[in-house]
Amino acid sequence: MARSRTTLTVQHTIRLTDHLIRVHLGGPGFASFHPNEFTDAYVKLVFPGPDGETVRTYTVRSVDPAAEEIAIDFVYHGDEGVAGPWAAAAEPGDTIELMGPGGAYAPRADADWYLLAGDESALPAIAAACAALPSDAVGSVFVEIAGPADELAFVHPEGVDLTWVHRGDTAPGQLLAAAVRSEPWRDGQVHVFIHGEAEAVMHNLRPYVRKDHGVPADWASISGYWRRGRTEEGFRRWKAELAETEKAAPAGV
Repeated sequence: MARSRTTLTVQHTIRLTDHLIRVHLGGPGFASFHPNEFTDAYVKLVFPGPDGETVRTYTVRSVDPAAEEIAIDFVYHGDEGVAGPWAAAAEPGDTIELMGPGGAYAPRADADWYLLAGDESALPAIAAACAALPSDAVGSVFVEIAGPADELAFVHPEGVDLTWVHRGDTAPGQLLAAAVRSEPWRDGQVHVFIHGEAEAVMHNLRPYVRKDHGVPADWASISGYWRRGRTEEGFRRWKAELAETEKAAPAGV
């Protein structure tokens, strides 16, 4: 069954950092957008092009029912990719089609503590999750970014420690994985959200959380949002291949 599409209109944009652009979307199409309860809510954005449509997946940073707007943050690296350049050039009145939202994660109120980690691609979902945490929540948040200029303030409980990991010229995910692994593991039941570059997340941090610390699957949302050197289409194929490989592997990871 084909997913229904909603057409939203650019209301305004904000350059948050050198590499992050927030686009506010609304207009008449907002009435057809139905938010869900997940803090990692995502939509499929449809970008038309000379060779046909290109679909890219983005997290909804926030929904403002009063203003009838949603906000989406785009990582921008010059002319690289499809979505980033679109966001950089977007002007009020431009339109874009989207499908969704989907989603799967929201912080559990019955957790003893929280562990959230990711790179720029996961920052909107991490920030939304932190805003949804109870005021007395405790835990650790790790966000890997290019450097100090890309740090972006967001609300989080006082008991939740935020660590910015500056990547520099290091391959994405390596320093993030090292930072998470070096943090002392807290007592009690943890609720985990780790998303970002797939190699670091799926082959490094997921075994650390699920196998080394025995966190059950229903207490851990761990997945790659992207894969270095691959388009989203190539990344989806890689995820499908990984899923098939894991089906054939012994249980326990």
